Amino acid sequence: MTDQIILLAAIFVPTLGAFFLPLLGRLSLRTRNVCAFFMALVSLLSSLALVPSVLAGHFTSVSVPISPGIKATFQADGLAVFMAIVSSLVSTIIVLYSTSYISHYAHQNEYYLMVVLFLGAMMGLVFSANLLVLYVFWEITAIASWRLIGFFREKEHVVRADKAFLVTMFGAVAMLIGFISLYVLTGSFDLGVIKDKLHGSAVPDLVVLLILLGILSKSATFPLHTWLPDAGVAPSPVTALLHAAVLVKIGVYVFARLFVVTLPLSEFWQAAVLATAGVSALVSAGAALIETDLKRIIAYSTVSQIAFIFLGFASGTEIGVAGALLYILMHGLAKGGLFLCAGIVEQNTHTKDIRQLGGLIRTMPMTAMAFLFCIFSVMGIPPFGGFFSKFMVMSGAFRYAWAGTVVEGGKLWVAFTFLAGAFLTILYLLRVFNRVFLGDPGSSQAREGSKIMVACVVTLAVLSLAAGFLFNVPSELASSAVRQMLGMVP
Repeated sequence: MTDQIILLAAIFVPTLGAFFLPLLGRLSLRTRNVCAFFMALVSLLSSLALVPSVLAGHFTSVSVPISPGIKATFQADGLAVFMAIVSSLVSTIIVLYSTSYISHYAHQNEYYLMVVLFLGAMMGLVFSANLLVLYVFWEITAIASWRLIGFFREKEHVVRADKAFLVTMFGAVAMLIGFISLYVLTGSFDLGVIKDKLHGSAVPDLVVLLILLGILSKSATFPLHTWLPDAGVAPSPVTALLHAAVLVKIGVYVFARLFVVTLPLSEFWQAAVLATAGVSALVSAGAALIETDLKRIIAYSTVSQIAFIFLGFASGTEIGVAGALLYILMHGLAKGGLFLCAGIVEQNTHTKDIRQLGGLIRTMPMTAMAFLFCIFSVMGIPPFGGFFSKFMVMSGAFRYAWAGTVVEGGKLWVAFTFLAGAFLTILYLLRVFNRVFLGDPGSSQAREGSKIMVACVVTLAVLSLAAGFLFNVPSELASSAVRQMLGMVP
């Protein structure tokens, strides 16, 4: 099987296969569930199969003409393959978890259609080498997330789903105008052509601003972040999908693809992104410290940690960019585990209010330990994977700050802002663990979730720990991707 076929399978097996799942669901629920899991697994295995070519320095590319002068081009370089592996790995575990979590709810056929379509759209987006095609897949994720957030059909849930759709759609329209502006400047939507034609030329500030609005809205970065905590009304595997695997990672991926690889940011915009990310990290961490809804706390944590990924990419340093890529993986594993643990807690206690919880480590020991492992990784506690990736991000920040001290009189505020954010992360995550799993259990009779659900959260927790001990495995692919991104290799 050629790499071109593998690349197309990673994208179109879930994207097209998703539409057959409702039909299969009418015949056999078990068959539908198995096929949904298989489609996600195909994306994961296909993405992994592309790793040898990437490490050898080869890019796999497929182009299909869609209109005169416009081609749908898909390319598997280091950045795309890394992101595809992260998204498909976490998504595959989420689909397996869903087979138990969703089993007693209505609208299951639509659920599996949207979840698998969501994954397929992410695959299409990360492998897109054409801005127009990228935008199409970007909007498919918006439609899927809108339906999934409003899955339970209650009025409040539908309102919050509409809010998420409108906020991200506002950003998407702004971004599309920015893409069209790049087409006017270069005569092409192809990222390679845009890079060649604008090499050494300043991109108009308005174009950068428009594209950044789309990126910040999708990645739930301050001040366009409020829709993400509200999305906690969705089923827990959906919130895990939105936070850990797909949706908010789209924004940071497109930022890396456009403003690290294709159109490096000017000094002004670099500082502006860092300032926005810094404020986002602090504001969301502060919100997590006072919030009482378990899933909203974890959601605010996502907003805060996404800011660290922006920090790594915007610093422009090799170690910072590599750390940002690796933190996408570590955050995906840990945050997926946290939301799936929250799903077990919510289903078995019938509440998300941490003031009504406590002592669950006695009745849910496996879930409690999985939750603890995952928060250790997010906090950056060694030897968990999150420690090494966050250390690289902060090293990149200090290198950026030190360069600023010599040249322009100081950018140490960047590094110290994020140090404060890292400290707050420890505080709010320990607070939530203490309130939910320690203390007096009261009258709670909650027990562990199903074997499948517990196995999934334990898997993510173990992967978060194993990623630290085996850090050189993902770092080899990340380093190769960074060398390609920064033009250090042909």
